[in-house]
Amino acid sequence: MTKRYAIAILGLLAMRGQTQPLRDPRNKIWTRPAPEIYRAKIETDKGAFTLEVTRALAPLGADRFYHLVESGFYDDSRFYRIIAGRFAQFGIAGDPRIARIWRSESFPDDPVRASNTRGTFAFAMTGPNARTTQIYINVSDQPRQDADGFAPFGKVVEGMQVVDRLYSGYAETSGGGMRGGKQGKLFEEGNAYLDREFPLLDKLQHARIVNKAEP
Repeated sequence: MTKRYAIAILGLLAMRGQTQPLRDPRNKIWTRPAPEIYRAKIETDKGAFTLEVTRALAPLGADRFYHLVESGFYDDSRFYRIIAGRFAQFGIAGDPRIARIWRSESFPDDPVRASNTRGTFAFAMTGPNARTTQIYINVSDQPRQDADGFAPFGKVVEGMQVVDRLYSGYAETSGGGMRGGKQGKLFEEGNAYLDREFPLLDKLQHARIVNKAEP
């Protein structure tokens, strides 16, 4: 076996190990607890920002988000719902085959232990115990979200100016809220639909778990 061939095989195995959990919501990784505190770096076409998660704030949410990032769920997707002065939302996979698998994979609520202040983030939802994969970042203080059961589990610690710059011109028309029932095309066609109909949306290029010391 040549060295080049061996490297290619290892690459394929690594890719297979990364994608398999996304195709199987029953995979055992989804039940593993996340670290008590961790960071996720989000690279976009406007720059990068870093989210710091504190598991104690919302353990179930922190666990789900950790493994979604770790498995590459958010890579090559779009920021499809940006409401100026309120929030930036992402979290529908760009590949519709993956998006459809996770569309209804809900998990139970966490109690609200932190307020929805500027820079915090939480899972979007349609009602009780309906969180799946979609995340919103508050770009202003929104205490009303607390009373509605939206449980923040961390905050932006680097690059909040990038979140502020995400394109908001389409507002609700490019994705709508989960409660609005207007996300069907995003799940059916993924990036192809958004890039065709809403070409100015910003791209989420890559999300990864990082150590505090990493640039």
